[in-house]
Amino acid sequence: MIELIEIDRIKKAKAAMKDVVLTTSLQKNKYYSDLYSSNIQIKREDEQLVKSFKIRGAYNKINNLSKEKKNNGIVCASAGNHAQGFALTCKLKKIMGYVFMPKTTPKLKIDKVKEFGSEFVEIILTGKDFYDAFDESVIFCNEKKLNFIHPFNDYEIIEGQATLFLEILSQTDVSLDTLLIPIGGGGLISGAINVFKQLSSKTKIIGIQTMGAPAMKKSIKQNKLITLNEIDNFVDGAAVRKVGNLTFDYCKEYLDDIVIIDENEICKTVLDLEKNHNIIAEPAGAMSITALRQVKEEIIGKNVVCIICGGNNDRRRIPEIELRSKRWINQFRK
Repeated sequence: MIELIEIDRIKKAKAAMKDVVLTTSLQKNKYYSDLYSSNIQIKREDEQLVKSFKIRGAYNKINNLSKEKKNNGIVCASAGNHAQGFALTCKLKKIMGYVFMPKTTPKLKIDKVKEFGSEFVEIILTGKDFYDAFDESVIFCNEKKLNFIHPFNDYEIIEGQATLFLEILSQTDVSLDTLLIPIGGGGLISGAINVFKQLSSKTKIIGIQTMGAPAMKKSIKQNKLITLNEIDNFVDGAAVRKVGNLTFDYCKEYLDDIVIIDENEICKTVLDLEKNHNIIAEPAGAMSITALRQVKEEIIGKNVVCIICGGNNDRRRIPEIELRSKRWINQFRK
């Protein structure tokens, strides 16, 4: 059985990042609460400077490196949001960093990495998805003898993401029944597991994956780590072919359920959040809200938290998002 990270370590991580990581708001949403006859609260990680939770893990990992490792330089692979947290930390710590990103990464995220990292970051665009970029970054890291900052499969990354869930518990005075957490590589939901299974063990933790990239769901079903041959990269913040061994172990041992959602329905949620709630969510950031429909029967009368995990939505993607949203709606009009 994989051991849970000590809560004191997570508290220490939170204290260390207090001048860099914002305490984002936890907001009750009346519309979704009324729609699903429950108490829906939304954790707004899109309020971070880098507009996602990824700054937490990246900062915690890099901050804990030895001086020698920091001086040598560091490397990451990312579909975008981890790279932004990595880049900002590089600039704050004055560390040279190298960022490997897929060629399919939205331009907004590439531009933001440049902005946050400034002269301390070099960007290398390679491959069609995260794992192509990841493979190249590992080769580069070994050749140059640099230090790799993994986006999710690392205890200190998970420890950093876990600080989000300490915040949630400190921000609500109700007993939480359900957490809805997106899963890409599994770092965020592993953070949730490490906090809630120790401090609020009755809270049900439900993971969410897309139809086009259900690596965690399939791995748990087969009781082993599997690699998907093909994935849909549309929800770039959650599209991985293989989850981490650490995150797999946490989810296999402690996760209550995983639901699979349609990318087209996510697009409808992205548009609804902006139009009706003034929330700019990237597709991965809209996954928790999208999943509410699938669990609506079991959350009636319950206290539920959804995570807006990212808000880096490139406006040039809106025509495609609108098209996919219409496809979702139109299937019910036939």
